[in-house]
Amino acid sequence: MADNLFAAIDIGTNAFKLLIVQAHHPGKFVPLLTVKEPVVLGRDSSSSTISTHSQHLSLISLKKFSELIQTHRVPSLHTRCVATSAVREARNKAQFIDSVAETTGFEVEVLSGEQEARFSYLGALQFLPVFEKLVLNVDIGGGSTEFAIGSRGKVDFCLSLKLGHVTLTQQNFGDEEAERVLNMREYVRKVVKESGLVEKVKNFGFEVALGSSGTTRAIEKAVFKGYGLDFADNEALFRECKRDWRFSREELKSVVDRLCKGGEGQKVRRDGFFKRRSESIVAGGILLEEIFDLIGVKEILVSGYGLREGVIADTLAKVFDGGYDLNANARFRSLLRLATRFNGKKKTTSAAESSSIAREIFEGLRKCKERDNNGVNLTVPLDDKDLEYLEAACLLHNIGLFTGKKSYHKQSYHIIMNGNHLHGYSAEEVKFIALLTRHHRKKLPKFDDSSFNEFGEEAKQKFRVLCAIIRLSVVLHQNGYISYREMDFSHSHEGFKLVKRDEWSKRKEDRVPPCWVIGEARGQTLLPVVEQCTADNFEVELRHELDYFKKVFKQELFVKTPSFSSN
Repeated sequence: MADNLFAAIDIGTNAFKLLIVQAHHPGKFVPLLTVKEPVVLGRDSSSSTISTHSQHLSLISLKKFSELIQTHRVPSLHTRCVATSAVREARNKAQFIDSVAETTGFEVEVLSGEQEARFSYLGALQFLPVFEKLVLNVDIGGGSTEFAIGSRGKVDFCLSLKLGHVTLTQQNFGDEEAERVLNMREYVRKVVKESGLVEKVKNFGFEVALGSSGTTRAIEKAVFKGYGLDFADNEALFRECKRDWRFSREELKSVVDRLCKGGEGQKVRRDGFFKRRSESIVAGGILLEEIFDLIGVKEILVSGYGLREGVIADTLAKVFDGGYDLNANARFRSLLRLATRFNGKKKTTSAAESSSIAREIFEGLRKCKERDNNGVNLTVPLDDKDLEYLEAACLLHNIGLFTGKKSYHKQSYHIIMNGNHLHGYSAEEVKFIALLTRHHRKKLPKFDDSSFNEFGEEAKQKFRVLCAIIRLSVVLHQNGYISYREMDFSHSHEGFKLVKRDEWSKRKEDRVPPCWVIGEARGQTLLPVVEQCTADNFEVELRHELDYFKKVFKQELFVKTPSFSSN
């Protein structure tokens, strides 16, 4: 399992970020963990030296990342740690790199501006369906902004400018708000014009402009939620759910105009909406607006992925035999865009964990069927398409939570069905996935309902199997019951067994798990140990899903508890 886990660390100017993914050949990876630490190296930019205090905070954060990577058992050869502008420009970068290596074991790659531009472009290709297009990618960082023009994964031109939202915020552009805004705009225009960027972009041209930074995503979120128009309620958001990761020059101007308004009330509103990014979002918005005007951008597509994902893609290209296909899975990317649209990265990675649990159960069932065809009751064969539908439903099952927890599974269904979000899927496939999200909790599916009329008998049988898997996977993950990294799924004459791998491997006697929960095997009543280590409501939920599993597969599934051990 660890062979397909990869990690990327971004030592940025405004924050330190960790990404752990599960990769599948030839061109697909699922984010399993994203972590951000608020270490702002950019605050030391005036001295061009990383301060002792910043180094201390850096090492604390990187040690946390190291522990998480070890917990997930990511191979060291699959882990990369890169640093950008703040470290690149620091006079004491060699000492900083040495201290990181000594404390954490990470070998820091200090990226050039051109490398940073390329990785940001590669990351955007993993999120947006623009592989064949001639793309201009703009990545606004805390200490610099990178530009890349390329197509089909190859970069034709790239440039890095020392213009970042953190460093611009720290510069003295005047005492009054209006004066600071005017002087900042003039400074940005001066730097851009003197760099020759405008002429280079004009010579190379581009079909599509992309933004792959946190600043661009924050602006897009502000546009999406009506920040510049004084509304941001759920009803308005739901009406606008057909929007697809983009905003226009006019929409950008509306948000920036609002950001540049002075007064305590506007600051409170800005702080409440942009949270930690509030401190530098004005500079980021002004910088992006000036880039729009100088280069002639009318609309920009916004990538949920950036530098870290680009580093992952670059690593996969080196590790996978035959390389990594940057354009292998357009269908999967549309799933990620929709999941990230409504959930953000934290809930998306949580859904991905449920997906990984479901994948383990699915693959376990297929292997058990291959080994014991007569003993395993699968009324229909399971293929890779079925696994794709299951993973899609897991990734999207919780997108309806943006309206609240009540009936969120119904909202998830409606979002999938009413937005033309899933590209490359047939109408029947979209409905199949949507119904899986609808029935991942609460009421079980009733196949005499009109919503299933268009499906044949085999499709309904497959739905029952996949529904049993997703329901069980979500319950196990939501309650912190088990991780896919710890799972062993097996089958014997007693039934199916799902256990924590580490716990079972410690047992020498007959390789028998110490205890099982919920159900009976060959007339023997098993200990209800879920009750001993979890809340009552979880036991009720798990019993319910295991009963449904038994109904579908005609055999019991026994699940080992995470904390109980017998002597």
